[in-house]
Amino acid sequence: MKKEYDLSKMKSRKNPYASKLKKPVTMRLSEDVITYFKKMADTSGVPYQSLINLYLRDCVAQHRKVDISWHKQP
Repeated sequence: MKKEYDLSKMKSRKNPYASKLKKPVTMRLSEDVITYFKKMADTSGVPYQSLINLYLRDCVAQHRKVDISWHKQP
């Protein structure tokens, strides 16, 4: 292996995976939601943040819509 490499002649190119990179965000999640995914992470061996991402990715793939309907009190 060389002690030094001359990278000045190297051509740059865009990262082909840049569109698939994850973006850090701050979210407020309910304690029970975090506990649920952390328990699932313990049994599956997958980090809980990755599980949340997988679940949300599945929602996107399935084009799921949120049903928010407020019940009127009598």
